[in-house]
Amino acid sequence: MNRAPPASDDADPTTSARPSRRRHGPWIFAAAFVLAVLAATGVVRQCSEDVVEHATIGHFYEVPKRLRSRPPGTLVRSERLLGAPDGSVAWRVLYHSRDLQDRDIVVSGLIVAPDGPAPRGGRPIVSWAHPTTGAAQRCAPSAGLDPFALVAGLHELVHAGYVVAATDYSGMGAAGPPSYLIGTTEGRNVLDAARAARHLLGAGTSHDVLLWGHSQGGQAALFAGQQASRYAPGMHLRGVAVAAPAAELGRLLADHRDDASGVTIGSYAFDAIRKVYGPSDPRVRLDQLLTPVGTSVVPQIAPRCLLTDTAALHRIARPAVGHFYAVDPSTTEPWATILEQNTPGGEPISVPLLVTQGEADRLVLPATTAEFVTRLCRAGEHVTFHRYAHIDHGLVGERTVPLLIDWLADLHAGTPMASTCSKTEASQ
Repeated sequence: MNRAPPASDDADPTTSARPSRRRHGPWIFAAAFVLAVLAATGVVRQCSEDVVEHATIGHFYEVPKRLRSRPPGTLVRSERLLGAPDGSVAWRVLYHSRDLQDRDIVVSGLIVAPDGPAPRGGRPIVSWAHPTTGAAQRCAPSAGLDPFALVAGLHELVHAGYVVAATDYSGMGAAGPPSYLIGTTEGRNVLDAARAARHLLGAGTSHDVLLWGHSQGGQAALFAGQQASRYAPGMHLRGVAVAAPAAELGRLLADHRDDASGVTIGSYAFDAIRKVYGPSDPRVRLDQLLTPVGTSVVPQIAPRCLLTDTAALHRIARPAVGHFYAVDPSTTEPWATILEQNTPGGEPISVPLLVTQGEADRLVLPATTAEFVTRLCRAGEHVTFHRYAHIDHGLVGERTVPLLIDWLADLHAGTPMASTCSKTEASQ
């Protein structure tokens, strides 16, 4: 396999160094956070609709009250961030996107670029879609104490010469409509984060975009891939990589009917579905899907974050474990249709795909991902499928990174890794 880095004709000194494996301790990031607040640092790109000169963490996510509609990816606001990985520079951003109803919305996120001059032709963009952190505004990764922590492979991607864009998804960070497992909205947010990176860095980026996501982010990246040709026709999508994607929503919920993970994921998802689909369909009511105890825990779980409220989530979910559903959402309308609409694979992606799965994953089950890959293969997609023994759901994203870097380099060289579809189909 070709290992050429994704630079153009001119050599870029920032991509020649070995990847830095620096990992910051929590107390260092806490100190950086406090310093950022006290010093109110950050360079803000000026936009005609936002005349704020310096945006602090406290009000950065506020959406201007009189905000005119703008093309997707147009920046509303940006600020430089402290603590970026070695050899890089980073920004927190607000940018325009579109939701399921095609309404103009504002979404927050993160952009990280190699430090130093870009090569001729600009750097390709990897748009990262994060795994579940929650669904509330305060659960946005870009607003975390370490906003870089959840970008799997960030150090390696930057040192390989890529610009990384990382959306928070609508409704997280900046106020907006919910998006948890709402595939069309998430996918557009992922594509528009790449557009925002190009708005921010201009000629420092190329038109080449690659998508990379884990778990919930795998679903988002797949939906982004499905929509790219019609939603972002000027974008040159080169490939889509996903680790343990939430690719079969009905199966995912069914596999966890009787555990706290299922109650938590279901609460996030059904709260979002109720708010997004409910106004136009009076049948979308929680009390027609869930038991009384299930209905009661949803508003308690929905505002809580997965990574910081773990104990509380388990405590709240416990009474509903085994008593969450009144009916099966995968066979009861309108829930069955809504779940199907938000399950990827309904439209062609038509660029190379990388799918990875940990064999010790107890959340997204290996058999479910294998079945999804078989479905992609039968649809004629070019899929490289790799499984990792003894790797669980939480680790599969990071474990995929070395293969991801090789896969991306091969795409850039025009020699994508061989499809494993014939082998995968034969093994089913």
